[in-house]
Amino acid sequence: MLIHPWDAPTDDAEWQQWLATHDFGQLAANGPPGEPPMLQPLHFAYDPSRREAVTHLARPNPLWGALEERPTVLLSVVDDYTFIPGPWQAAEDQPPEHGVPTSFYAAVQLTCTAHVVDDPEAKAALLQRQLGHFQPDGGSAPVAADAPPYGRLLSGIRGLRLEVREVRAKFKYGGKRSEAVQHRISERLTERDGPGDAAARTHQQRRLATGGTATGTPRS
Repeated sequence: MLIHPWDAPTDDAEWQQWLATHDFGQLAANGPPGEPPMLQPLHFAYDPSRREAVTHLARPNPLWGALEERPTVLLSVVDDYTFIPGPWQAAEDQPPEHGVPTSFYAAVQLTCTAHVVDDPEAKAALLQRQLGHFQPDGGSAPVAADAPPYGRLLSGIRGLRLEVREVRAKFKYGGKRSEAVQHRISERLTERDGPGDAAARTHQQRRLATGGTATGTPRS
């Protein structure tokens, strides 16, 4: 993923706060020689204090063999995206038809070492962490290896801890453009009000308020 300085996160808090509310992505693992990478859509819970994400998959999932062969994986999350028509991006001294269309989006990529969890007690603890993330208000029975309803189901899944080794984040919201052009784009997003437009405008306005200059680095 190419990350220009104007698209880099302003600091680690920016991508961490975004990731805290975006917990569905794709896990990429190396496929067999000559085959494409394997991609698994999944929910996950990211813990910044431990620098790890936790998830689980069904035991028959073909991804397990790939993880055991090569445990280095990439967890990719992309959201808050929208299309920006060319005329919206034209510089003040350009005719509208000379503007170049683009995409706005936020993306975080976590390079991780995958650790498979098979011990029943450890799996129960991992699932309880996920449940606490997705159902903070409760409503479900505690996850225990020796109690219903989850105890008898644990043998059908394997847990997965993703130890984060590197983070690459990108917030592509027109930071290269002048403030006048960025405000014009924000106005057009409000007028169009299509899917993703409100979230993209929020990001753009937030980054404009910080001065529009990234002080963080693409890698952290």
